[in-house]
Amino acid sequence: MFSFSRKSIVIVAATLLAAVSGSAQEQGKFDPKLLKSGNYKLACYKVQDGNETLIGTFAIGVNTSGDKFSLTTTTAFHGMDLWNDTAVSNLNTFQPIYRASHNDMREMVLHFGNDITGYHIDKKTGKKRQVKEAGDRPFVDSYTYPFILSLLPLKSGYQTDFPVYDYKPSNKNNVKTAVVKEVKNNVYKTLHSGSRDVWEVTVEEPSTGEKSISYIDKKSRRLWQVDIFTSGLQVRMIDTESDANTIKAPFDKAATLKMITGGKAIISGQAFARDHDQGRQLLSKIQVINIQAKQVAPKGTQVVLIPYNDYFKEWVKVNESQRKKGREGIALSEEAAACIKTTTVYDDAGHFEFVNLMPGEYLLFTEFSFVHTYSQTEVVGYTDHYINGMFQYSSANTVNNSYSTGAGASIQKVVTVSKPGEKVEVKLKKTKQ
Repeated sequence: MFSFSRKSIVIVAATLLAAVSGSAQEQGKFDPKLLKSGNYKLACYKVQDGNETLIGTFAIGVNTSGDKFSLTTTTAFHGMDLWNDTAVSNLNTFQPIYRASHNDMREMVLHFGNDITGYHIDKKTGKKRQVKEAGDRPFVDSYTYPFILSLLPLKSGYQTDFPVYDYKPSNKNNVKTAVVKEVKNNVYKTLHSGSRDVWEVTVEEPSTGEKSISYIDKKSRRLWQVDIFTSGLQVRMIDTESDANTIKAPFDKAATLKMITGGKAIISGQAFARDHDQGRQLLSKIQVINIQAKQVAPKGTQVVLIPYNDYFKEWVKVNESQRKKGREGIALSEEAAACIKTTTVYDDAGHFEFVNLMPGEYLLFTEFSFVHTYSQTEVVGYTDHYINGMFQYSSANTVNNSYSTGAGASIQKVVTVSKPGEKVEVKLKKTKQ
């Protein structure tokens, strides 16, 4: 792993504020109907030699109220104070109205109209600059770029450019041009929503040499990921889909841990599968004997115990719903994952045991592979029998063959411990494959 200093974080942070800027000769080409209000969270990574290092997160609020588009962000970079930014634009033209930025490097407030007025304070030097310049020309604010880029009429081969206002004390001109260089089809694998058809949009800024590649959902116009290349650095921002986690039940780590460590109850049992149903289905047209109906979980098979409180019940329900929709399941938090207990099958008969449990409901889960072994009597021909040249009867010629086929079992069961110190015996079995 490479080192990542506070100085480089500052460079990346400044890069994000500067590089997130955008485009179009006519601001009328942005379609405000595609914009959706909501709260989102982006994870920010520095990318070097193919390795990602998490450097912070963006909590983002998008609001479309009346004729205004408001964007608010709280940025948490590792080892730095929180950054708070606000950008307000006209919802129809996306001409900036207000911009404010408060962090440990600067404080800035700008008002847009016929003139741009406000101030900028450099927190390192303490120097305050008054801002006043002409504002009677079309441009968009640099901070809103990643969100309004998705409002363009994107299609394969689409190109455009547009002016962007980005105030910096060192600038000779605060308006620069961003060029949508390339738009093409791609597929993006999200954390929780499965694979999505996206537009891969490449934007370049000739005056700064900066470039960004955004992955924008074709259907929802959601920004899934943006990669920013500037000053030899690559920064990646990824939508964490925080809105996909719809688990509302509260989680109490201390109480949940106590369920699996603070009691004297025992849940023990045997894990196995019955495969005769599948054997009949596969071999219904031939005679089968000696099929091994009971297949026990092999020694060493992992068995999982989940304290089945309201939080985990909702988590299971939400994940089942996600998978039915073809989406990825929602991962547990580290706190919740720490409250899941595991053991292994300890003998060749499929037996397992959990100890030190409190009264309550528990969800047991295991999965394992096994091999069908069976013998098959198969007719390979017939022999006709004659006496004095007269046909009397035919007899079947048979052979016995042994076969093996692979199979697997995924088993779960809810078990209740009713009283302290209770010993509960369970059969963790799968009767159909």
